[in-house]
Amino acid sequence: MTATISDHRALFLSGVPLMDVRAPVEFEQGAFPGARNLPLLDDGEREQVGTCYKRHGQQAAIELGHRLLAGDHRCDRIDAWVRFARAHPEGVLYCFRGGLRSEITQLWLKEAAGIDYPRVAGGYKAMRNFLLDTLRLAAAEPEWVVVGGLTGTGKTDLILALDNGIDLEAHANHRGSSFGKRVLPQPAQIDFENRLAVDLLRRRAAGTTWFVAEDEGRNVGRCCVPGELAERMRSAPLVWLEDTFEARVERILRDYVVLQRQDFDAVHGPEQGFARFADHLQQGMDGIARRLGGERHQRLSSLLREALAIQAGEGDVAAHREWIAGLLREYYDPMYSYQREQKARRIVCAGDRETVLAHLRRHGPG
Repeated sequence: MTATISDHRALFLSGVPLMDVRAPVEFEQGAFPGARNLPLLDDGEREQVGTCYKRHGQQAAIELGHRLLAGDHRCDRIDAWVRFARAHPEGVLYCFRGGLRSEITQLWLKEAAGIDYPRVAGGYKAMRNFLLDTLRLAAAEPEWVVVGGLTGTGKTDLILALDNGIDLEAHANHRGSSFGKRVLPQPAQIDFENRLAVDLLRRRAAGTTWFVAEDEGRNVGRCCVPGELAERMRSAPLVWLEDTFEARVERILRDYVVLQRQDFDAVHGPEQGFARFADHLQQGMDGIARRLGGERHQRLSSLLREALAIQAGEGDVAAHREWIAGLLREYYDPMYSYQREQKARRIVCAGDRETVLAHLRRHGPG
């Protein structure tokens, strides 16, 4: 008898290859890190079988499914499963609830190739519920410290330097500001939560007892930090990272101009990449137009366009420093300085990178 696996914790900790046999539309709505979608039924077939099930019952739906998956359709799907199973003999498969679709996949794998491939008890739904419980426990049990600071002080760099740092922006694939959208799209909300939960689960299993994250708002781009965790972070001790104005301008120039341009070029090629990169920066500026006010938005946008023209013609990025510096002085710094005042009681340490790192490594969350 082909095995059924019910230890969801062990699955996520071990990182075993996951064969997801749900329909593509289900997979797009939410999946697990590293999972591969090799569906039993495509979206149209799933819809037909589901309608048949509601009208005529399970047996009629099963019979319809077998008719839809006759001949080459069936062979193609089995071939894909066989390739995956042979490439990943340690893997597992699952459908939504660990029921009929998983059982059929197991049976056809066994009949066609003699492969006994285990399925996950409870399927995707049980695994997802386990990760939601993991997020709730992470919000309730370990201590948290959040890192604040003016724009460009290197908060993400600091978090990455810590063994217990949780990079929410990496999980959300967004830098968390009007200019923070990246070349590739953000994950679905469920994917974001699943990635974060697996990260927290593995770190806790490795012995991490408290975490450090950036002092984000509730949303990182269009990804929303889970409610209980967001609430916990809003009341957590705060360390405030400081750096010189000049260093902050250079860091933003590096991250949002130099490296961002490279990312666009890598995906779209140099010509299309630069055009999309330029549009991205202008959209970021336009996204805060109302808060900047008409005159200031017009002036900073003009500086941005001039810098892009020079970069396009000469490859020189130096002119970008002007609009970056103006945006920091006139918009971001006043906003974050106000936030610092509002959170002053929570600040347990303030200083440069080495000061804050030393505090976190020496004192922990206290």
